[in-house]
Order: sequence, then C-alpha cells, then structure tokens
Amino acid sequence: MATVPQKLVHAATGNGHMEEVVVWGSSDTSIDAGLGDSDADPDANLVTHLELARLIERAHRRYLDLMRVELIRLGIDDISPSQVMLLFTIGPDELSVRDLLERGHYLGSNASYNLKQLVDSGYVDRAHSQRDRRSARLRLAAKGQDLCQAIRHLDETYHRQVARDEHEARELTAAFHMLRRLELVWTTTMRYGET
Repeated sequence: MATVPQKLVHAATGNGHMEEVVVWGSSDTSIDAGLGDSDADPDANLVTHLELARLIERAHRRYLDLMRVELIRLGIDDISPSQVMLLFTIGPDELSVRDLLERGHYLGSNASYNLKQLVDSGYVDRAHSQRDRRSARLRLAAKGQDLCQAIRHLDETYHRQVARDEHEARELTAAFHMLRRLELVWTTTMRYGET
C-alpha cells in the first residue's frame, strides 16, 4: 500500500509561530479519518468562511505551482500557469473579451496583458467582431487546444491520486458542490447585500 498525504494540520513551533504539517498514511486510510471525534466536542470541527477562503487560496496557488512544474516538464516556457487557466476559461467557445472577463472574474488590465501575451505566443486567435469592429472575438488557436489537451491528460493523473475509489470520488464531488454553493452565496451577498 502506498503512503499518501492524508491531511494538513497546523502545529505551533517552539517560537510561537504556526506551521503546516502534512500527516501521511496508507492509501487505504480515508482522508477524513483524523478529523477527530465529533461526539467529544461538537464545535471542534467547525470551519469558518475565513478558513475556507484561506484554504481555497492556498490550494489555488499550489495548483498553479503544480501546473508550472508540468509546463517545465512539457518544455513550455512561453506561458504562465495563470495564462493556462485563461485558456481553459475560453475553452471551445468563441467569446468576447467582456464575456471572458465575466466568465473568469478577471480584472480588466490583468486580462488584457495576459490576452496580448497569449495572442502573441499563438495560443489564442483574436479577431474583430463583424458587427462591431471595436469588439474582439477570442478563440483558442491550435497551439492553445493542444496545450489544454495535454493539461487535461495530466489532470486525469492527479484526479486518480485524489479519487482512488468510488467513496473518494463521491467526496470530491460533494466538495465541488459545496465550493460552488459557497461561490454562489458569496456572489449573491456581494451583489445584493443579502446575508
């Protein structure tokens, strides 16, 4: 049985700082086996929105780091991991810059810079709209499609490491649905002020 990371815990160091420590276990151990006994203290396992947001941010950064390593392995040095995520946001569609900004929740100036880099590097084709010459239409070039396919193949490998059986696949699906629900609640609260 393989030894795999089971959970990330925060531990106090001798100088009073907190440090993240990975707890390792066998591959037949459930990821939530070490969450503690909820009967002893029902509030012990409660998670705050701040903790979730920080975890999401860290996971996103780690995923971009992982993607950076994979780009190096593929011998690709003309695109950043954030720009790869932009390619996936465009996907198989042809869309306007405005649609891209709304779909991916990007900042205008940052997206403009990244789009220029992607067009210049041959990952994205940009054409003026036939109806409105001021508006640009974006779609993946063959180079961008090929890169997305290579990343999807690598992603399948990582997926198999996280969802090793049917139970873990259901846990991953449940985690996705909960994160999506959080996104909707936070978006609604931001837009309409509801709590």
